[in-house]
Amino acid sequence: MKDILNNSPYRKDFPILNQEVNGYPLAYLDNAASTQKPQAVIDSILHYETKIHSNVHRGIHKLSHLASDAYEDVRCKVAQLINSLSRNEIIFTKGTTESINLVASSLAPLIQKNNEIIISSMEHHANIVPWQILCQKTGAKLLVCPITENGELNLIELDKLISSQTKMVAITHISNVLGTINPIQKILKRAHHVGAYTFVDAAQSIAHMNVDVQKLNCDFLAFSSHKLHGPTGTGVLYGKIALLNELSPYQTGGDMIKTVSFSETTFNAPPYKFEAGTPNIQGVIGMGAAIDYLATSTQEERYSYEKALTTYLVNCLQSISGLRIIGNPEYRSAIVSFVMDEIHPHDLATILDEYGVAIRAGHHCAMPLMEILGLPATARASISFYNNKNDIDQLCNAIEQAKRIFS
Repeated sequence: MKDILNNSPYRKDFPILNQEVNGYPLAYLDNAASTQKPQAVIDSILHYETKIHSNVHRGIHKLSHLASDAYEDVRCKVAQLINSLSRNEIIFTKGTTESINLVASSLAPLIQKNNEIIISSMEHHANIVPWQILCQKTGAKLLVCPITENGELNLIELDKLISSQTKMVAITHISNVLGTINPIQKILKRAHHVGAYTFVDAAQSIAHMNVDVQKLNCDFLAFSSHKLHGPTGTGVLYGKIALLNELSPYQTGGDMIKTVSFSETTFNAPPYKFEAGTPNIQGVIGMGAAIDYLATSTQEERYSYEKALTTYLVNCLQSISGLRIIGNPEYRSAIVSFVMDEIHPHDLATILDEYGVAIRAGHHCAMPLMEILGLPATARASISFYNNKNDIDQLCNAIEQAKRIFS
C-alpha cells in the first residue's frame, strides 16, 4: 500500500507541485482551503483570454458567440456532474458563500416570525451568518444541532429540533474542521417530512465524493470552483426549478431582466434571474475544464486513493507523542485537524513551512465550533488525489523537528 501511495498518477498534471519551498519539495496539504489546478484548467483560461475573450449573452459578433457557447456549456457540465434534472437549475455565483447568501436573502419573503431555521455547530461561518441575518430580518429563530464527543452530528438532538415550525435545515456535507461526513440524505429526509426547505453546503464534498442532488433530494446545494481544482471567484448554486421560480432576485442589473422601463421591470427566468451583471467568464470556463479533467478518471478511483492516504496520515499523526487529533468520526473525509502540546497551531504551521509543508492553522472560519472544542485554533492537513506518502512523511518529520525546537 505504501508503494501505491507514493505513485499518484495525477501529480504530474499539476505544475505547481513541481517546485521547492525553502529547499524542500513542496508538500501541499491545504486542499480544504483551496485545491490546485491541473494544466488543462490553466490552458483553458489561457485559451479564453487569448482566443475568445468577450462578454457573454450580449454580442452578435463571433467572439461573443464563442464565449457565450463556452460559458453556457459549463452549465450543462455542472448539471451532469451533480445529476441535476435541468441546466436551468444551475446558477453561477462567486462561490459557496455567495450561494448561501443568495438563498438566505431570496427566501426572506417566505419566512415568518414563528419559523425556525436549523444549522449545526460544525458549520463554516458562511453557513451561519446569512441565516443569522435572515432571522434578524424576519423574527425567525436560529436553532443549532450539537455534535457528539467524536465530532459527529447528534441526530437524536436534531430530531428534537425539527418540528412543524422548521422552515429550513442548512447543513454542511463535510466539516471543514473535523472532516466528518454527515448523513445528509437521512437529515434531509427528516426535514422534508415536516415540509422544510433543505440546503447542503457541498464545498468540501464536491471534489471527494459523489454528489447527486436527485439521490440527496436537496432543495438547494452549493459549492466553489476552487475546491474542485478550478479557478477562484466562481461557484455554483443548485436549486430545484420550482423553488427558483418562486424566489425573488438576489441582485438586480444587467442580464437578469426581461424588460425595463421607468415604471416597471420584469425579470428573466432562472437561472438568469439570479445572475446580475458581467460574470466571471474565465472562471466558469476554467471550472468546466476542471470538470472535464476529473472525468478522465473515476470518482471511485480518486476516493479510494484518498481514503487510503488519509488512513496513512491519521496513523502517522497518532504515532507522534504530544499530538492529539481533533474528532474521531466514523466516516471521515480527507481532512484531519490536530493540536500539539506546548505549540500553538500558528507557530507549528510557520515551522512546517520552513520545511516546505503547507498546512492551515487557525479557527478555519468555524469560531463557534472552536469554542465548543475549547480550542483557540487547530492545525489542519487536508489531502487531494495528487498527494502521496512522501507528503505525509514530510509533514510528520517536520512536526518532529518542531517538537525539538520547542523542547
